[in-house]
Amino acid sequence: MLPNTGRLTGCTIFITGASRGIGKAIALKAAKDGANVVIAAKTAQTHPKLPGTIYTAAEEIEAAGGKALPCIVDVRDEQQISTAVEKAVEKFGGIDILVNNASAISLTNTMETPTKKVDLMMNVNTRGTYLTSKACIPFLKKSKIAHILNLSPPLNLNPVWFKQHCAYTIAKYGMSMCVLGMAEEFKGEIAVNALWPKTAIHTAAMDMLGGSGIESQCRKVEIIADAAYSIFKKPKSFTGNFVIDETILKEEGIKNFDVYAVKPGQPLLPDFFLDEYPDAVMKKRESQGAVPELKEEKSQPQAKPHSGPVEETFRIVKDALSDDVVKATQAIYQFELSGEDGGTWFLDLKSKGGKVGHGEPSDRADVVMSMSTDDFVKMFSGKLKPTMAFMSGKLKIKGNMALAIKLEKLMSQMHSRL
Repeated sequence: MLPNTGRLTGCTIFITGASRGIGKAIALKAAKDGANVVIAAKTAQTHPKLPGTIYTAAEEIEAAGGKALPCIVDVRDEQQISTAVEKAVEKFGGIDILVNNASAISLTNTMETPTKKVDLMMNVNTRGTYLTSKACIPFLKKSKIAHILNLSPPLNLNPVWFKQHCAYTIAKYGMSMCVLGMAEEFKGEIAVNALWPKTAIHTAAMDMLGGSGIESQCRKVEIIADAAYSIFKKPKSFTGNFVIDETILKEEGIKNFDVYAVKPGQPLLPDFFLDEYPDAVMKKRESQGAVPELKEEKSQPQAKPHSGPVEETFRIVKDALSDDVVKATQAIYQFELSGEDGGTWFLDLKSKGGKVGHGEPSDRADVVMSMSTDDFVKMFSGKLKPTMAFMSGKLKIKGNMALAIKLEKLMSQMHSRL
């Protein structure tokens, strides 16, 4: 872990989305120096699925040694941003650092992303970052530290990072383009940089996206907090950089990264937008026999007999089904498989006892998964993790993402019994 140096004592740091997760971790790291932290976030009342509010975060910041100002801020609302900035300046005398952390995500393709979700991501990620920066810049110009840090990725134009979630990528890259433009626009006055993790980071949001058990492949939020702190220590001349957390901490002399792992020794899930990921990491994961997954079975084939690994996989799944599994899942899955022994298959976990088969299910599927037969067999035999397959484009998902995650959990349970 990176030790505190006292660099941020008395400094005022304005953080969007600071009620939990990465934003709160950065706040707590600064608080240990005795910083003033403006918690600009939406959550004023407890969320049913996500822990923490601006007020509980404020208590933690005060307990860590900082001073806190909780402000209800939806970054889509320019007036709320302006009001929070005014309150911060009135209470603390100025703003030294801005962290644009607030973000919205929907990992859906073009046809599966409702306009409402597109607007949410564009307005929170790109527009919210732009407007919050604009509101803070007059005060940042007066600061000796003067830093804007956006939690956004390097501008990687490899199409693999666009094809599965085009709207999300555009929205996140909008944050990164703010770095590109503002770093040049305010060179010598304000340092503007981006920070992005090399691996997945365990947060409540990640649990919702990746499901239970995903944390074993993640690092803790503290690695981002330490990397942010390292950036804040640098002069204004350090600007326009797209920093990866592990890289800057290695430059700080950190050698033991196990301290940041949720489960040291476990293989880590690489984050989006980093090109070392798609092929090399997939091969590495498959060779390690990544996490287990379910297995599916087949019913009576239609036109021609389907014999082979796909049918065998469905047969094993059929044998493992039970009323308890059906009751716990309550979903119908359809698989569109390309390649030998492919075609349309289904797993019905709504009907009594569960059903599997070749062809379309009798009722409409809740989730449609498209992949090659080879990847299907690897996924259901535990050699390819669905999360990895999805991130690399090997698996396409349409429909209810929460039910897709349920299937991944079920795979893991079934694999352990087979």
